[in-house]
Amino acid sequence: MFRVRHRGKGDGGSTLSSSLRNGNQLPRMLGPFDAAALVISNVIGIGIFTTPGLVAQLVPHPLLMLGLWLLGGGLALVGASAYSELAALRPRAGGEYVYLHQAFGSLPAFLSGWTSFAAGFSGAIAAGAVGFAAYLSHYIPRAGDTRPLLSIPLFLGTLEVSSRSIVALSCIALLSAIHLCGLAPGRIVQNTLAGLQVLALLLLIVLGFSLGHGSIKHFAVFSGTAKPFGLLLALVPVMFTYSGWNAAAYVAEEIREPSQNVPRALALGTCGVTVLYVLLNSVYIYAAPTTELSRSINTGELAARALLGERATSVITPVILVALAGAISAMILAGPRVYFAMARDGLFPIPLGRVHPRFQTPVAAILAQAIWSGVLVISGTFDQILLFTGFAVVLFSGIAVLSVFVLRWKLRNEPRRVRAWGFPWLPAIFVAVSLAMVVNAFRQQPKPSAAGVLVIAAGLPVYWWFVRQVSQGH
Repeated sequence: MFRVRHRGKGDGGSTLSSSLRNGNQLPRMLGPFDAAALVISNVIGIGIFTTPGLVAQLVPHPLLMLGLWLLGGGLALVGASAYSELAALRPRAGGEYVYLHQAFGSLPAFLSGWTSFAAGFSGAIAAGAVGFAAYLSHYIPRAGDTRPLLSIPLFLGTLEVSSRSIVALSCIALLSAIHLCGLAPGRIVQNTLAGLQVLALLLLIVLGFSLGHGSIKHFAVFSGTAKPFGLLLALVPVMFTYSGWNAAAYVAEEIREPSQNVPRALALGTCGVTVLYVLLNSVYIYAAPTTELSRSINTGELAARALLGERATSVITPVILVALAGAISAMILAGPRVYFAMARDGLFPIPLGRVHPRFQTPVAAILAQAIWSGVLVISGTFDQILLFTGFAVVLFSGIAVLSVFVLRWKLRNEPRRVRAWGFPWLPAIFVAVSLAMVVNAFRQQPKPSAAGVLVIAAGLPVYWWFVRQVSQGH
């Protein structure tokens, strides 16, 4: 799918700087299926069980709704093809941090990494862990209890520890400990969770169509007229639900033969998720017409109840728990590679850029992310910080794809083993759609978006401090 040009057996090691060769380089232990499993787990979360209702509100035409999910997968695939070229060119840990650093300099790169640490990965991990505790309460009622067991007053607010937060913290701690102990156990856990995610969704799809009490007539029921503006607006939650398609790029330094296997992983993972999402939305429409879907934020539960009646909770809850566990694990694996790359460049605390001599993982970076995610859990601020910075996920991935154009010019004499699919038109479309989504976010949610800009801008003094330390030789 992506144009791969083989030029010998290079694993990308020749592109690594001398600082990487002299020490803190992560071992290449992941194959294409390991990396594809990371993509699948990072994409599939609770979003696919909630956002289809919002999409149905904006696109009240069943077939157009399915087409929009297919378009979202296509756009994600275009972005993945651009990341494939970038990852083959610079097969290092860190994803878009590395690409922005090469194309636009250290400041934009730092701000993307800062946002990943402050909100993008840590906030999403906290939200996923709290959601996991809430759904676990279907089986263990105390797991979702929000009554404070301990309150710690602070200057800016109060930290409250409840049964739900203890379960969430335990989830983060357990998965962080597994990934801290090396890629061998981390890969087994991640691949197992990804396999369970796919199996659970396929089971839900099969049960829905074979045993469910739905109707094929729902695909011909229109609850309104789809307008161009509504289609563009609906693309926002669709693309957020696909976010995570670039996960393999964060661990490119740990993938064997990255010029071949990163494109394979990105393509396989993105295509697999797209098929699952289109089929799952087909089940939703089979279960209920768009008029009913548009009234519910919990689309998955509504569809399961319509199809399976009293058995709905026993079917949908385990699926969501598996999806959340896989997504949390994937983010715990991918996120620290960004902070590791920043620290290795002197733009984050130096210990975060070290590889543990025994485990061969960025232990300090994993611990830092776990601690900050835990703070967000017990402070209860993870939902606000994700609301504030949601547009940043789209913004920085769009800028990363834009860097393909910049690096084609800046590094025009460097050979490319992989070339982005449909260049320049398809990457340009991806950048344009990303820009439209960011502008739309500011139009629809000006105050949260402005607060998000402040969160990103809070990284500026931190950046200047690290730059000063580097210039002074500290």
